Amino acid sequence: MAISFTGLGSGLQVSEIVGALVNAEKAPFESRLNKKEANLTTDISAVGALKAALEKVQQSMTGLGNVDNYQKRTISGNDDFISLSSDKDAQPGGYSVKVNNLATEHKIMSSAFDAASPVGAGTMTLSSGDNSFDIAVSGTATLSEVRDAINNSKDNKSINATIITDDTGQRLVFSAQTSGVENQIKIAVADDDANNTDTLGLSRLAFDPAPAGIKNVSEVVAAVDASITIDGTVTVTSSTNEFKNVIDGVTITAKKAQGIDDDLSKLTVKENNNNIKAGLNGFIESYNELLELSKNLGKSGEDGAGVMAGDSLLRGVMSKLRQEITNSVDLGDGNSLSLSQLGVEADRYGKLSLDTERLDEQVKNDVDLVQQFFIGENKDEGGFAQSFDELMNFYTKSDGLIQNRIESKEGQLRGIDDERVSFARKMQSLESRLYAQYNSMDLLVAGLNSTSSYLQSQLDNMPGVVRKSK
Repeated sequence: MAISFTGLGSGLQVSEIVGALVNAEKAPFESRLNKKEANLTTDISAVGALKAALEKVQQSMTGLGNVDNYQKRTISGNDDFISLSSDKDAQPGGYSVKVNNLATEHKIMSSAFDAASPVGAGTMTLSSGDNSFDIAVSGTATLSEVRDAINNSKDNKSINATIITDDTGQRLVFSAQTSGVENQIKIAVADDDANNTDTLGLSRLAFDPAPAGIKNVSEVVAAVDASITIDGTVTVTSSTNEFKNVIDGVTITAKKAQGIDDDLSKLTVKENNNNIKAGLNGFIESYNELLELSKNLGKSGEDGAGVMAGDSLLRGVMSKLRQEITNSVDLGDGNSLSLSQLGVEADRYGKLSLDTERLDEQVKNDVDLVQQFFIGENKDEGGFAQSFDELMNFYTKSDGLIQNRIESKEGQLRGIDDERVSFARKMQSLESRLYAQYNSMDLLVAGLNSTSSYLQSQLDNMPGVVRKSK
């Protein structure tokens, strides 16, 4: 009788068998981890979106908590003759302005000198406004060298020197860097010829009209202060063309003098509280976006559930927000105010809108009270905006409730990665063990088959054994 092991021996499919066994171990583990990983990733994404929407709502209230944004002033009247700006100290009203003349920089010019001839030895003391400096002139210095000495002086902060050349020779021109009477140029000379005022030697460059009365150089442009007249009655001057706080909180910059036939400039100051309406509109827009997001995240029903359905975090933050925006703020003296009194209304779905007529009426009646509602009695005490910011910070700050949750979930994701690495090592060990076992079995079966073949051959050769016909 033949002895055989069909399908075994060296023909055993070890790789397929080991692979199937290992995969059978992997499948439930990987399915569980993949599901857990997907849930964590979805939660992180949803909570991150909620945090971003809350931060946008929080930011929208920031401007309403800044005292500098309230009761600003809008000024109009810029034209060819004046430009205007204002701050909150400017009071509403209108004014006429006439620019009589602009400020000018003083300019004086010497008589003609020979380009190659020495000017004369001595010391020049030049001054303009508060700046004064000395120039030592050698007996061989030419007019161009005097010019360079003036321009290169480290102490010179007020005068530019240049040369104009005509048919009669070179003329040294001195120009004040700053306009106005107080910045007119004076040149005192200590002449080595012992006469500091004559028209010989270095004293030819002397100019000190008051009190000395010395004018050895010519005045090309007089130093003049700018002048304007307000409402036809008050005339004021400025060494520059800028008139600051001539009218409280208003800066007028003269650009061009008005002639007899030119119309007077008209400036108008109006109170500007547009920040309140703009701020509330921004808040309403961002809140409604948050509301829509929260409904999508927390929805439940036949159409499916949102990723944060039943989540206490979502319910809690939206409940706190609804409570906050309906609260009234006690402003003292029997006064209180709420967002709804400022025209912020909610429909039956919680969506906000702004009744601009009601807001405008409140601002018109008592803008100080509206300001106090948002920023408090003073900027240190805070009002609604600060209270709102503190509530939002509980959820949105870097160590707040939402960020802690995100970091916790991210930690769990990292734990899944560690589990995968650990499980991969375990599967590698299992695979090695199975290969060893099946390869050993394969060798054993191969040995048994070999023994079987040998025995069969021996039996076939024994006397009296009848072979089966082929």
